[in-house]
Amino acid sequence: MDAPLPANTADIPSPALLILWDRVEENLRRMIALAPNPASLRPHLKTHKLPQIVSRLAALGVTKAKCATIAESEMAAAAGATDILLASQLVGPAINRFIALSSKFPGVRFSTIADNETSIRQLSAAATTSHFTIPVFLDIDSGQHRTGIAPGPDAAALYQLIATLPGLTPAGLHAYDGHLHQSDPAERAAACHAAFAPVANLRDALLADGLPVPVIVAGGSPTIPFHAHRPDVESSPGTCVLWDAGYGRKLPDLDFLHAAILLCRVISRPAPNLLCLDLGHKAVASEMPHPRVIFPALPDAVPVMHNEEHLVLESPLASNFPIGTALAGIPWHVCPTVALHDFVHVVHHGSATETVPVIARTRRISC
Repeated sequence: MDAPLPANTADIPSPALLILWDRVEENLRRMIALAPNPASLRPHLKTHKLPQIVSRLAALGVTKAKCATIAESEMAAAAGATDILLASQLVGPAINRFIALSSKFPGVRFSTIADNETSIRQLSAAATTSHFTIPVFLDIDSGQHRTGIAPGPDAAALYQLIATLPGLTPAGLHAYDGHLHQSDPAERAAACHAAFAPVANLRDALLADGLPVPVIVAGGSPTIPFHAHRPDVESSPGTCVLWDAGYGRKLPDLDFLHAAILLCRVISRPAPNLLCLDLGHKAVASEMPHPRVIFPALPDAVPVMHNEEHLVLESPLASNFPIGTALAGIPWHVCPTVALHDFVHVVHHGSATETVPVIARTRRISC
């Protein structure tokens, strides 16, 4: 696990998020290599939120996308994605925002998910009023118990409702198995296949009833090796584009590179064995227990205190790092870390050569 800093680190204010573009390119190559073809991938964009990566994916033949917010969906459409799934249930004003977004980009296919009759009927009413058709995936709970309906007769009835109501068209099934991240790949594969079997059975039952099930969107980065070669399934990995320390340690079988690096500096040494860094909650995701960031140069560091602007570490190596020393860290959870930064410094060939805004970290772009 390495975290190289660019040659021009001295010119970059900290804390900062660096994107190592050569590693992004390699991660995209490795992701695509796991799939039978680029069309079978629908990467989740919540990890990076950057139009530059969406455009690069489109150039590589990956034109489908999965998003968590309307802003991410708008960013993706403007950057070149042509088939975008908003994998968050639309309620309240979000429904009309979604329709406005779809109208703004008439050449892009936008779809969404639903797991209950109320949402499905509300989508139908809004679509009918707007003389619009919304492709809807039925959201299936394949074991995470966050959203979705369990595969079975009730799920089949909801899918029939999507197929029947005006303004809607059934797009298929959505089954996210984000609870599966066993370190042993054989155990993860077995759990993935077991979670997917009822989803496949539901698809077969729907087809037998004469209902169209164009595709199943399934999984994330941990399960892409198992979903990628299923027929009529689109895999939706996200984290693998940037990778992070959490998945790097939990999933050693997945060979992706750490492409998102946090730059911080020693700003105080309150005791001989303590270092205070300018890397607080506002620069690295803090929803996880420590370690929230891994420092390759400080392998024995123990977090002591974490506040809005400060991270205090205890380390027997502290005396080797004078005030002002730049340190590179790998975030434990990269997705919410990216969302904390207005912009990132993109590193090309060992130097940070451009600064680009993280456009989709906002809740609203225009729609």
